[in-house]
Amino acid sequence: MDNLRWRLYPLLSVIASVFIFYIRTSSKPANTECSLLPYESYWITSNRIVTPKGVISGAVEVKGGNIASVVEGENWPKQGQAHVIDYGEAVVMPGLIDVHAHLDEPGRTEWEGFSSGTEAAAAGGITTLIDMPLNSFPSTVSEETLRLKVEAARNKIYVDVGFWGGLVPENAFNTSILEALLRAGALGLKVTELGLLLLLYFLNIINLVIWFSDCFLSSIFLSIREEAAIRELLTVTNDTRSGGRAEGAHLHIVHLSDATASLDLIKGAKSSGDSITVETCPHYLAFSAEEIQDGDTRFKCAPPIRDATNREKLWASIMEGHIDLLSSDHSPTVPDLKLLHEGDFLKAWGGISSLQFVLPVTWSYGRKYGITLSQLTSWWSERPAKLAGQQLKGAIASGNHADIVVWEPDTEFELNENHATYHKHPSISAYMGMKLSGKVLATFVRGNLVYTEGRHPPTACGVTILAN
Repeated sequence: MDNLRWRLYPLLSVIASVFIFYIRTSSKPANTECSLLPYESYWITSNRIVTPKGVISGAVEVKGGNIASVVEGENWPKQGQAHVIDYGEAVVMPGLIDVHAHLDEPGRTEWEGFSSGTEAAAAGGITTLIDMPLNSFPSTVSEETLRLKVEAARNKIYVDVGFWGGLVPENAFNTSILEALLRAGALGLKVTELGLLLLLYFLNIINLVIWFSDCFLSSIFLSIREEAAIRELLTVTNDTRSGGRAEGAHLHIVHLSDATASLDLIKGAKSSGDSITVETCPHYLAFSAEEIQDGDTRFKCAPPIRDATNREKLWASIMEGHIDLLSSDHSPTVPDLKLLHEGDFLKAWGGISSLQFVLPVTWSYGRKYGITLSQLTSWWSERPAKLAGQQLKGAIASGNHADIVVWEPDTEFELNENHATYHKHPSISAYMGMKLSGKVLATFVRGNLVYTEGRHPPTACGVTILAN
């Protein structure tokens, strides 16, 4: 069981529009079915490269899908047999890692699917996403259903995709099923509301706790609070402290929307030494309940969008480091289930379609609060990589996968019916009609150029990420 523990830690429960090419004739050709760039060895240059040491002017060397070197200033070889892509003032930063997305395949491809979902991810600068287990059919709750999920993704994914498994009543007390699911490659387990008893039972079996903070539906939608669930969870988190019976375990709370009592509880647990992280989502940072028109069910999500005062507190909390990272919680459906014409918030499907837009949304709204490129990278790349156990992702550093997004922070655009949107059913997205800043120019996954100027390569060559 010890060799499985690290895979459970992540989860209980982010003028250069034209390439300037300098081509040297002997650059090794790449697989042009997988990449829009016909070379596998090349340099990317920019005056704004986001690295673990800060934002630099320099160059990134890519060889065979990995970052071979990162050079500051002009000290990189401009002569010889190199292929160079000069992005000028555009930002070059690690590709976003979305640890919380619902792609709904197999079983619900009319809602989304691996192909359309990862096309949208690539267009939005996301290079890795981790698929949630319970919106597909069948759900990913066993070795067999994980293998079905992996097979469904074959030859369809434009970015790298990993998979959370589901901990549900049917498998919760069967350690052989859970071990088989993890040995088959699930990166961790998503836990639904099974109560404190299950958490304690699970804790005693494998010395770990994983938590997924789904909210509870109530008759008055905006009255929903995560506080009760989080308070229950935190009664056991002290076991994760140094010397505790679950020392080494890690708890992660997803899609936090309540910046009052719930967040205060989490902050208190952190200050006491509990091993706990928390995420929120761009829609909680962009919208407020007062701005949503009555009956506009595009904004229905769970937990719900709260008032402007709460939104300000969420921003303050993420800027101060109390909220650790961001995720999309991309949760699409078919338009009929959104009940757009009826406007019934209580009956409409709850979920925001957002994969393609999370980078410009975070940046556009965050500029008011003075966010930096390094903070953006921390929330959307570095910390998600650590949470998902992906040591070779999340930073522009030698030896890492060449997962890179290039974008123009000051370029504005409007999301309307003329904007190229790749996830299914864009009309139900709460972001349609918005004016945003931050245009994605190019997305590289393991060195392959998988998106630029409205194009994807002929073949989807993303990798399914399975735990060893």
